[in-house]
Amino acid sequence: MNQTLTKYFILCSALALLFACNSFPTENIDPNKNNKDVYRKELAECKQDYPESGSGVHFKQWANCMNLKGWK
Repeated sequence: MNQTLTKYFILCSALALLFACNSFPTENIDPNKNNKDVYRKELAECKQDYPESGSGVHFKQWANCMNLKGWK
C-alpha cells in the first residue's frame, strides 16, 4: 500500500512539473487573429497535423505548431 502511494505521488509530481514548465499559447501577436474563432481553427489544424499519442508528446507538438502560427 505504501509503495503504491509513493509511486502515485511521484507520478503526480512529475506531471505537475511537466505542465508547470510548459504553458500552452493563448495569445496571438497579430491583433486581427487574436480571437476565439481563429484560435480554435488553428488549434484544430495543429491537432490534425499532429494526432494524439499515448505518450503525451502531442501536447508539445501542438504548442510548437501554435507558436509557428504566431500564438504566444
